[in-house]
Amino acid sequence: MSDTSKRTVAFRGGGFAPKPQAWIGVMVFVVLILVAEWGTRAGWISALTLPKPSDVLETFRQLYSSGLLFQHLGPSLARLAVGATLGVSIGISVGVLIGLFSYIRSGLVPVIAAIFPIPKIALLPLFVIWFGIGEGSKYALIAFGTFTPTVVATYGAVDNVDRTLIRMGQSFGLSWWSIVRKIILPGALPGILSGLRISLSIAIILLVAAEMLGAQYGIGAYILEAGSLYDLERLFAGVVILSLLGVVVSAVISFIERRMLGWRS
Repeated sequence: MSDTSKRTVAFRGGGFAPKPQAWIGVMVFVVLILVAEWGTRAGWISALTLPKPSDVLETFRQLYSSGLLFQHLGPSLARLAVGATLGVSIGISVGVLIGLFSYIRSGLVPVIAAIFPIPKIALLPLFVIWFGIGEGSKYALIAFGTFTPTVVATYGAVDNVDRTLIRMGQSFGLSWWSIVRKIILPGALPGILSGLRISLSIAIILLVAAEMLGAQYGIGAYILEAGSLYDLERLFAGVVILSLLGVVVSAVISFIERRMLGWRS
C-alpha cells in the first residue's frame, strides 16, 4: 500500500471527558454584574431591591480597610473548619463501616434514614441547650449537618464499587485488607468526593444559621445585622462572601479530585 493512501484517524477514546473552560464561567459572572450595574443605573432595577454592584464593591473596600472583613471572616472559617472536619471524618468512617460490615449496616442504616430528613437548622435550639450558646453548639450543628449526607454518600459509593474487581482480587488471593485498600476505597473515592461537595455546601448554610444566634462576629452575624438595618450593600456583600467561600470549597475539592483520581483519565 502506498503512503498516499494512508490517512490519520482521530482519537475516539476520550470517554466523554469534560474539557475545562474556566473563562466561560468568568464571562458569565462579568456579564451578570454588568447587566445589574447597567439596570440599576438606568433605573430599570429599583435600588430598593438590588444595590449597584459598584456600591457593593465599595462596601468590600471599606470592610477590608477597616479590618472588619477578617474580623468576621476569621471566626466563620474557624467554625466551618472545625465543624465540617468533625462531621466529614466521622461520616466517612461510619459510611465505610456500613458499606463493609452487614451487622453494622443492619443496625445503623435505619438510624441514618430516620435522622437524615430532619431539618438540621430546627435542631439549633436543642444544641444550644446541650452545648451552650457559645462555640460548642455551632460546632455541633455544622458537624451533625455534614455527618448524615457524608454517611449516605460514602456507603452508597462503597456499594457501587464494581463487584467484578472485588471477585478478581479474591481470585488472585488478596487478603481482605488488601481488597479494601487497593480496590474498594479507590473505587469509592469519586462518590465520596462528590458527596463532600453537597456536605460542605450544607455546612456553609448551617454556619450562617448558627452565627445568627448568639454570635458577635461571623458572616452570619454580619448578614443578620445588615438585614435588620435594611442595608442592602452590606447584605449583598455578606452574600457574595458566602458565594466566594462556596467557590473556594468547590475548587479545593476539584484539586483533590485531580490529584487523587488521575487514574480515571
